[in-house]
Amino acid sequence: MRVFSGPTLATAVSVSGGIGFLGPGKNPSDLEPILAATKKLFLQQSSSLSQASWGHIKDTLPVGVGFQLFDGNLTLAAAAVAKYRPKAAWLFVPDEKEGVKDLERWSRGLRDASPGIQIWMQVGSVKDAIEAAELRDAPPDVIVLQGTDAGGHGLAKGAGIATLVPEVKDELEARGLDIPLMAAGGIADGRGVAAALALGASGAVMGSRFLASEEANVAKGYKEEVLRARDGGQATVRTRVFDVLAGRMDWPPQYDGRSIVNRSVEDDLTGISVIENRRKFEEALGMGDHGWGPSGRLTTYAGTAVGLINEVAPAERIIREGRALAIESLEKALLMA
Repeated sequence: MRVFSGPTLATAVSVSGGIGFLGPGKNPSDLEPILAATKKLFLQQSSSLSQASWGHIKDTLPVGVGFQLFDGNLTLAAAAVAKYRPKAAWLFVPDEKEGVKDLERWSRGLRDASPGIQIWMQVGSVKDAIEAAELRDAPPDVIVLQGTDAGGHGLAKGAGIATLVPEVKDELEARGLDIPLMAAGGIADGRGVAAALALGASGAVMGSRFLASEEANVAKGYKEEVLRARDGGQATVRTRVFDVLAGRMDWPPQYDGRSIVNRSVEDDLTGISVIENRRKFEEALGMGDHGWGPSGRLTTYAGTAVGLINEVAPAERIIREGRALAIESLEKALLMA
């Protein structure tokens, strides 16, 4: 959620008992003011927050921040992390040529800048998970396993969390490695959280659900599409078309993005020229909220969980209701066992 999860959403998630992650913004230079705004929000709420939980805000900012490594800037990232000391850093998409060495370089650099920061590494395959776990000098504190149901960018070739999580869990245990796993992709309510825990994950990640939160930096037209879409496996598709239309050809070739199907996708599938599709896409950029929708053309990244998202809600309620439903689902499963 590079631009969708800003200070307001990340703060709301952390205050509500989760850990909110900030997107780093469109450009590496955006990160410092994003962290500054987040700290200001926490300090404004300090009078109503539990001192036992949040008394350390002046020393550690209780949010995480995400980085796409292939187009990130470690120097700027390390300086911002050193100044604001977020709780965690989420690393995703290493440089194609460096591979796992890029993860190691960022992990070491951010830990040097802010000792004690948690390093979360997002991967989408068993191979990548093991390579990350076996980094000697800078291993992750948490591995995020992104299944192919996830919205936005991820591996074009992959597995869902139902097989990815237990297979990685087994491989780590066989190597004597004990690293918490977070499941991501296709989780939009407490039933998905319960399933992730049953699969062996220590927790669950929600992205698409928070597109339809009150605090997300998402246009009204985009949110309405997330609410409209049903039958998520049919309403969404993995595609590279939006990177092509936006001129983002720097993504490593093994990645594509899951988006809600619209006219840009349909025209791409029927063989319209890239030039013509891009012309229509650029026209849609000036249409405001009307640029989204089944007849719209704008990028609408979202996962297969869209069919479970029925309303825009505050982040606090999403977390509270999700936690309650997870507990209820686990209890029901135990009764049925």
